Amino acid sequence: MREARITVPGLARKRRDGDKIVMLTAYDFPFAQILDRSGVDVLLVGDSVGTCVQGHDTTLPVTLDEMIYHCRMVTRATERALVVGDMPFGSYQRGVSAALDTACRLVQEGGVQAVKLEGGERVAEQIEAIARADIPVMGHIGLTPQSVHRMGGFRVQGRTESAKELLLRDARAVEAAGAFAVVLEGIPQALAPEITEALSIPTIGIGAGIGCDGQVMVLHDLLGLGDHTPPKFVREYVNLSEIVGKATRMYAEDVRLQKFPGEHESY
Repeated sequence: MREARITVPGLARKRRDGDKIVMLTAYDFPFAQILDRSGVDVLLVGDSVGTCVQGHDTTLPVTLDEMIYHCRMVTRATERALVVGDMPFGSYQRGVSAALDTACRLVQEGGVQAVKLEGGERVAEQIEAIARADIPVMGHIGLTPQSVHRMGGFRVQGRTESAKELLLRDARAVEAAGAFAVVLEGIPQALAPEITEALSIPTIGIGAGIGCDGQVMVLHDLLGLGDHTPPKFVREYVNLSEIVGKATRMYAEDVRLQKFPGEHESY
């Protein structure tokens, strides 16, 4: 029997019941289908596609049209998971009107059930406008990759007392504006439970320790895809780069030695 799709109210119930939320990024049909069938609650079509798939150093070059393209692939593959589409750099920073247009396109053209944008107090108006249009919004505070130049790199946020207070204000502002959940990225593990306790909406951690209502990881980091050194908070569950490389070398050798195709692979 087909399992019911995860919904925004369903995630709120998970928080109330103490059930941890499982979230992963996805960018294409085959992986999204595998993750959906494996019981992942939330699939984030992240602008991390820029670094994981497109080969960029940051997420900044990713366009809205590209995000819609990847959202379509992921939503076609899913039956159970809630699909959240990232709002890319430049698609909401210009103000409320741009943010609302972006969110509508991600839902209407990309097929997602929710959207995500980075920032706290400074994007509260955008969150409020999108939520008022009945589009569920997920917030994202702490280490926000689209702010890499302002932060001077991908650095842990909230280490000082003043920085902690700023993050708490950001979290409360995101909730007050109407977000249904918030990602906490790259913050001290002792701060995450404090923020979680201060809110009534679910918190999803990435590099924030165990004290959140759920966790998210970049799929390519989890699978060991890519030749970069993953951040400290990543747990690599398998090294697919090594496995794929081995399989490719075996295939290449069989072709050169005329062992492929054989009788079994020929008509």
